[in-house]
Amino acid sequence: MKKNEIGFCAAEILLPDFEVTDGTRWAAVACDQYTSEPQYWKQAEETVGDAPSTLRMILPEVYLSEAKSRIGAINRQMEVYLSTVLRSYPNAMICLSRTQSDGKIRRGIIGAVDLECYDYNKGATSLTRATEGTVLERIPPRVEIRRDAALEMPHIMLLIDDPDRTVIEPTVASCEAREPIYDFDLMLGGGHVRAHLMTEAEQNAVLEALASLATPEAMKARYGDGVTSTLLFAVGDGNHSLATAKAVYEQLKASIGEEAAKAHPARYALAEVVNLHDDALQFEPIYRVVFGCDPAALLADLKEYLASLSGNAAPQTMRCILPDGECDLTAEHPALQLTVGTLQAFLFDYSARHPEVEVDYIHGEDSLRSLVNRPDVIGFLFDGMEKADLFRTVLFDGALPRKTFSMGHANDKRFYIECRKIK
Repeated sequence: MKKNEIGFCAAEILLPDFEVTDGTRWAAVACDQYTSEPQYWKQAEETVGDAPSTLRMILPEVYLSEAKSRIGAINRQMEVYLSTVLRSYPNAMICLSRTQSDGKIRRGIIGAVDLECYDYNKGATSLTRATEGTVLERIPPRVEIRRDAALEMPHIMLLIDDPDRTVIEPTVASCEAREPIYDFDLMLGGGHVRAHLMTEAEQNAVLEALASLATPEAMKARYGDGVTSTLLFAVGDGNHSLATAKAVYEQLKASIGEEAAKAHPARYALAEVVNLHDDALQFEPIYRVVFGCDPAALLADLKEYLASLSGNAAPQTMRCILPDGECDLTAEHPALQLTVGTLQAFLFDYSARHPEVEVDYIHGEDSLRSLVNRPDVIGFLFDGMEKADLFRTVLFDGALPRKTFSMGHANDKRFYIECRKIK
C-alpha cells in the first residue's frame, strides 16, 4: 500500500501563541468525560476564568440537554478565537508526549484522518473502523453541534497495531532534540503535554511506516491467513465524535456533490495516532451504573437472565454494588466472549422495559462507588479485555459492545489543544 492510500495525512493545524496564551487554561479535557460529575466542569470553569480556552468551544456532555441554548455561543467563540487567538501551521503533523496522571509518558502523532476511509457501520471493512458498537441515536445531537462550527478540536484517538514500534517511536527520538511548540501542565491533575512540529522528512517516514503496516504480508504475519480485509486504524477513543464528523461529511456530499466534497476540509478530522503497544497505554473496563431503578428487582432479573444463558464462552463474574452492600453474580454459560457484553445485553433489554431508568458509563472504581449513594442506584464492576486482543477481535468478530473498554482514567484522556478549520 502507498502512503497516499492509508487515509492519514498532514493538516493545517491552528494553535495559540503559548507565550501569550496560558496553555494550562487553554486545554480542556474531552467533552465525554465526567458525564455524571458536573462539579468537575464547575472546577474547570473556575480554573479558566476569563482566559482563552477550548472549554469555551466545546459542549461537555454533562450539559448535552442544553445543546440548543449553548451552540450559538460556542460557534461565536470559535469565530472570535480564529481572528484573535489562533495562528496557522500549514501542512503540519505534531508529535505529542503526554505525561499521564500516573507519571507514564504516552506518545502520539496528530494529523488528519480521511473520512472516506472510515466506516462505523456493522460489518465494515474500511482501513479505519470502530472498535465498539456505534449508537446511532447519539449522532444527531452531535451533528447539530458540528454542522455550523467553524473549527474542530480532536479527542479522537486512533490505535495502530505496531509491536515492532516502527511508526511513532523513531519520530519521538528525532523530535526531542528540538524546541517544543508547546510544553505545559494540564488543569485539574491532567498531567503534562509536550509537543513538537514534525519536519517533512519525519512526516514522510511516519506515512511510509504506516503504509508498511497495511500490506497484505504484514496483515497475514500479525493475524494469520483468515484475514480478508485491512485494518490500519482502530478507533480507541472518540468514536461517536468521528462518526459525527462522518455524518456531517456525508450530508455535505449530498448537498454539494462528491467531487466538490472531496476538496472540502470537512472530508478530514483531526486525530491522534497512538501505538497499541505503547507501555503507557492501559486498557481498563468502563463500568455501568443504573440510576432510577429498584436495585433488588433489577438484581433478581439479572440473576434470572444469567441463569438462562446456554452459550459456550467461559464463565463470567461481575460484582454488583448496592447502596447497602455488594455481591458477585456469575454467568456459567455465557454466549458472548466478554463480561461487559453479557451485562450490556441485559441492560439494553432491561432499560427498554423500564424507560424510567438511566444507564451511565463510568471510568474508575472510585467514581462508580461514589455514585452508588442513594437507594435507587446500582453499579457493576467487572474485568476488562486484554489490549493485545483488540485488533484480532475487531477483524474476526466485528465491533465490540458499546463502551467495552477505556484507555486510562478520565484525566488521562485527550485534552483539546489543536484546532482545524472545517468550513
